[in-house]
Amino acid sequence: MGKAKKRSFNLGINDRFSNLKREDAISEAVSLLEKLDSDAYNIITLFGLSAEELLEAGASYESVKSIQGILG
Repeated sequence: MGKAKKRSFNLGINDRFSNLKREDAISEAVSLLEKLDSDAYNIITLFGLSAEELLEAGASYESVKSIQGILG
């Protein structure tokens, strides 16, 4: 994890996570995305997740297509 991400976590931006790997972030983003939780957008933009990664992890095509503007 890079310095900026560690700083973001230490500042309390994402209080629910203390140490998050990219694989964990993908699965967490998929589960939050299916619940229509806005924290999914924060995780997606923080890690720069792509549509392909989310789809491979099990996200529905419709949910990924609905957020295509923020996907990297």
